[in-house]
Amino acid sequence: MIQNIKIFNMQTLIIGKVVLAGLLMACSGKADLKPIPKDPTVVETGPPTDKGWAFETNPVWADEFNTNGAPDPAKWGYDLGGTGWGNNELQNYTNSLSNASVNNGILTITARKENSGANAYTSARLVSKGKGDFLYGRIEIKAKIPSGRGTWPALWMLPTDNAYGTWPKSGEIDIMEHVGYDPTVIHVTVHTEAFNHSINTQKGVSKKFPKAFDEFQLYRLDWTPYAIRGYIENELIFEFINNGQGYAAWPFDKRFHLLMNVAVGGNWGGAQGVDDTIFPKSMEVDYVRVYKMIDK
Repeated sequence: MIQNIKIFNMQTLIIGKVVLAGLLMACSGKADLKPIPKDPTVVETGPPTDKGWAFETNPVWADEFNTNGAPDPAKWGYDLGGTGWGNNELQNYTNSLSNASVNNGILTITARKENSGANAYTSARLVSKGKGDFLYGRIEIKAKIPSGRGTWPALWMLPTDNAYGTWPKSGEIDIMEHVGYDPTVIHVTVHTEAFNHSINTQKGVSKKFPKAFDEFQLYRLDWTPYAIRGYIENELIFEFINNGQGYAAWPFDKRFHLLMNVAVGGNWGGAQGVDDTIFPKSMEVDYVRVYKMIDK
């Protein structure tokens, strides 16, 4: 009797172990494994792939400056004032025809030595904000820049919405910059929170173009999710690649708009003083064309 009970108990134990083992094997089978749900609020980033994006051949936005008088108000507005613009600049920006006008197919932006409010110089700064805002694309600007110590002409881009915060968090793209005390040298630069001159990490390039004062030069920017590339006369001189490390390094996934101006003096433009005998001094612009990137 006792022996029979032991045999029964042993059989029950063996059956229980077999059942338990089967359950464990079933639960651990690969077919039953489920991935851990991902947190939808976590965005995984990494370096993008260069897909070799092309650009449309017809501009999506352009100004050929074919109508004499003031710049087209449907395409350009003005930044106004003489507050130094964060760089201790000396000019008062106006919307006067004496500072920005179109004639014979050319836009002329002129800096003048004349009192205006508390400032000793006037000039103009045209902006396409709200009238021409772009995310990626090819920008072409054909322009002739002024010479002379104290001039600081620029063709550049700023974020339309400041989605990541104020400068430099939301970025800046300088298609062309020049300072008059450094003749013939053109600068192409980007500014971000991680890469900017205030922390000595700025990304840019400088290159000599001796004819920049005498002839119109084609300044071009190719902007894709992978890189920003700067060209002068279709020669690639600058490349800034998206490292995939977020907006601090690459805030260039939001809308930007165009700016064109001639500043006077300032922290950089006036680093070697201003020669008052050179004025008036003008930057001439033949055309501005923006081509849409063909997505892939």
